[in-house]
Amino acid sequence: MRQLDLVVIVVYLVAIAWIGLRLAGRQKTAKDYFVGEGHMPWWTVSFSVVATETSVLTVISVPGGAYSGQGFGNVELALGYVIGRVVVATVLIPLYKRGGFVSAYQYLGSRFGLKLQGLASVTFVFTRLLAEGVRLFASAIPIKLLLDEFGVHAGYRVIIIVLTVITVVYTYLGGIKAVIWTDAIQMFLYLGGAILAIAVLSGHVGADGYSNALHSGHFKLFDTNFDLAHVLTSPFALPTAIIGGAIFAMASHGSDQLIVQRVLATRSLRDGQKAMIASGVFVTLQFAAFSLVGALLWSYNNGKDFKSLGLASSDNLYPNFILHGLPVVISGLLVAGILGAAMGSLSSALNSMSNSTVADIIHSFFRSTPSEESLLKLARVMTLVWAVLMAIFACAFSASTGNVYLTGLTIAGYTYGALLGAFLLGRLVRRANEVDSVVAFLVTVGVMTYIVRGVKIDVTVAGATVPTAIAAQWLVPIGVVITLVVGGVMSLFHRAPESAELPADDGDPGPERVAVAAGQE
Repeated sequence: MRQLDLVVIVVYLVAIAWIGLRLAGRQKTAKDYFVGEGHMPWWTVSFSVVATETSVLTVISVPGGAYSGQGFGNVELALGYVIGRVVVATVLIPLYKRGGFVSAYQYLGSRFGLKLQGLASVTFVFTRLLAEGVRLFASAIPIKLLLDEFGVHAGYRVIIIVLTVITVVYTYLGGIKAVIWTDAIQMFLYLGGAILAIAVLSGHVGADGYSNALHSGHFKLFDTNFDLAHVLTSPFALPTAIIGGAIFAMASHGSDQLIVQRVLATRSLRDGQKAMIASGVFVTLQFAAFSLVGALLWSYNNGKDFKSLGLASSDNLYPNFILHGLPVVISGLLVAGILGAAMGSLSSALNSMSNSTVADIIHSFFRSTPSEESLLKLARVMTLVWAVLMAIFACAFSASTGNVYLTGLTIAGYTYGALLGAFLLGRLVRRANEVDSVVAFLVTVGVMTYIVRGVKIDVTVAGATVPTAIAAQWLVPIGVVITLVVGGVMSLFHRAPESAELPADDGDPGPERVAVAAGQE
């Protein structure tokens, strides 16, 4: 019977590539390839943002975390993320949309100069290469376990290469339109799988199952432990989730090209703002759905620990239920949903990295701008280049030991504070010039590298003192403060630059600025 599940998975992989290409149509310009000429509906963009930030690890780890005691802590995190997205929609998106940009870092170029624009873009693409390479390999781990259950014994490298090749097909040819439409479909598939799992589990456990999970604390939403060490190290402590989470979301959704590019594909400023805020609402609902799966699985398994269930870790919980607790074909659809989560984040990363390479790096370091036809060809070539590099990097982890999930989480801590800090420096410190911004950016990355790698806080766990890293949500505000302080102090030693009044603030992009932003001179 497992052959039917395999048929479902293969049909899905073929269908998603075909649908993406059909919906995307043909791209005639680089701007169409990168932002769909700004004609994408806001609701599809919103779904794409959600799918972009949702990896396989999210799909499988949230139910496992809710089962093992986190409760609905991820929903608490999402509330902070919603606040951050509202700020991004209000403060940063108007800069990008009114400036006619196809990249978030073109704002930095207009405010400080091409050196910072190029530096920010180089930082983004290499950070994204590292983060997505780790993410791609980590995604192959549960997929391999699922395929082994189906009798298909594929190695990590084979899984990585197949996922990359299929994703590249529609990303290379269809550009951002294909990415956004397939992201939306993939989001509905894995979220629909969670809803289906909830329905099946509800039928098994009934009202008593909900009551038992509630009284055991598996529906707990807020972590109200305000001990300072706990607040600084736990991602679920209330101040960390709300305040730190809001600032983290401002960086991840306001200064990271991976997300900003999708918003720039909307038809208007208002549509971009709606897409950004709605994505926060959908992420909250998504976390709630996966957390509910975990709580119901706790009742379904009568609260047994993972060892008693024959599972290696919490991440095996949801995949194990998919394979053994759901009917054939349905389980195939949910495995396809997990594949969709992996492909959605990968396609988004490839297109945004190609975008930043062409719109920022080429524009920053080369005086003459290629023709529109050459830019489109270059965009597609860079999509292939980054796909090959990412697959190579992900395959290098196949022989690696260590926690690749934690490795992926810490990568953003090195650069997010510097990226968001650069944007805020441009908005808040009018005296700051290009030298101030570049020095502040580099100093922040250096200091954050030390903090991420070397700073630990002693936390008491079960009577023992454990050195624990600072929660990821606090790394961004620390980085922002460093950037603003360094850039602000340096700005006191010179006159304010004439370019301090931002060209994006006048609300009228003008035909010349739009042409330059699109790579046309």
